[in-house]
Amino acid sequence: MSATKDLFIYNTLSKKKEKFEPITEGFVGMYVCGPTVYSDVHLGNVRTFTSFDIMYRYLLHLGYKVRYVRNITDVGHLLDDGEDRISRGARLDQLEPMEVVQKYTNSFHQMMDIFNTKKPSIEPRATQHIIEQIEMVQQIIDNGYAYERNGSVYFDTQKFHQEKKCYGKLSGRVIDELLSETRGDLKNQGEKNCPSDFAIWMKAAPDHLMKWNSPWSVGFPGWHLECSVMSTKYLGETFDIHGGGNDLKFPHHENEVAQNVGACNCEPANYWLHTNMLLMNGKKMSKSDGNTITPDELFTGDSPHVSKGYSPMVVKFFMLQSHYSSTLDLTDEALQASEKGYKRLMEAIKTLSTLSAKSEGNALDKEINDAVDMLDKHMCDDFNTPRAIASLFDIVSKINSLKEGHLDIRQVSAETMERLQKSFPSFIHDVLGLEDDILSGGNNDKLDGVMDLVLQLRQDARANKNWDIADKIRDGLAKHQIVVKDGKEGTTWTLN
Repeated sequence: MSATKDLFIYNTLSKKKEKFEPITEGFVGMYVCGPTVYSDVHLGNVRTFTSFDIMYRYLLHLGYKVRYVRNITDVGHLLDDGEDRISRGARLDQLEPMEVVQKYTNSFHQMMDIFNTKKPSIEPRATQHIIEQIEMVQQIIDNGYAYERNGSVYFDTQKFHQEKKCYGKLSGRVIDELLSETRGDLKNQGEKNCPSDFAIWMKAAPDHLMKWNSPWSVGFPGWHLECSVMSTKYLGETFDIHGGGNDLKFPHHENEVAQNVGACNCEPANYWLHTNMLLMNGKKMSKSDGNTITPDELFTGDSPHVSKGYSPMVVKFFMLQSHYSSTLDLTDEALQASEKGYKRLMEAIKTLSTLSAKSEGNALDKEINDAVDMLDKHMCDDFNTPRAIASLFDIVSKINSLKEGHLDIRQVSAETMERLQKSFPSFIHDVLGLEDDILSGGNNDKLDGVMDLVLQLRQDARANKNWDIADKIRDGLAKHQIVVKDGKEGTTWTLN
């Protein structure tokens, strides 16, 4: 498929929905702020990276060649008390900092695999780009937008805004309101010209674990600097899409824009996309009040917030039922409803594979083709997965009606049926990234083979009028939540 469909996305920078026009026709450069790997990934992170995975998948679906860059933050992201998050993790776990980085990077990758997200094209680490970060700091100093104090280097926000008139443009903040909200250098406020100035290089204390030589001091780069460096190194000074969670809009992304403009006088990305937060039971997740749940607890059901465990694909399907820019409220009731909906999709794929249209009839062709076309229409409207999923269920109803005879399959042409049988599962698997994992261990192919054998034995028993054996097989499977259905087209099974 060529990239000919018009895609519209909401651009945080312009505060409006715009037609997407890549810098280079047929190619897309996309940078997404990745995790700070000092602890296990939480569900809010999962939602963000799942959302951008869907965007990545859909851009590929449209025919674009995409370079997707998602970084690993392994230095410079400080806590409010000034301690590096990686160093804190190393101290608490009694490990070397790079042991912490490797441990939680591995954990992050495993969780992304569990949720069936595609790997990015490039996954750079901040510590691998210290030289480039030092070079950008020097560029900003040379251009007059940074100053050195006691071995640390600060970005001069007031001078930058006076000359460029763009600080606060992305986040919508007014310069007078941008006081001391930048992270990580609160203890050094006295060194700054203005409270809104932020560190792009920090002099390290003697006991600081992660530090490098620089022209200004033995220290480490500011958190915001790494993304400015790695995004432009791999995508160019100006690229197509920059994304991240809504919590990064300020100060992280706002300061990224300032750094890039301060270094090369060009804004980094043409389109900025931000995902919204994940709530639980209507409230912000918080460890302090117990309103939190880990992905593993969600899978096992080992939490007071859920009545049972849910498979990763059910959780993913639940997340996709809300637009990426909207808040999403995680509740047990919503997960139960998602599980039912997810099962219906998986069952519809199986049912669709059994249908066969041999006639020339066209009475239902337009209705089915229009329903399939709606999938792209919704996804081209700012990656609107909830509306696309609603269209999927319209198609599910048609599939079930064709199977049960409520719609006449003779009124569907072979060409339309072929398109439906290709497009429906392809959209679910390739665009939404949903696989049939409702059974633990991912052994669905093996179970399908076992069930084919069991149902054949039951069919043999029925053919020999051995009703007791046939009923015993059916009832035994029902005890394990496997429902056997006998119909005109043969016997099928589903999970209850």
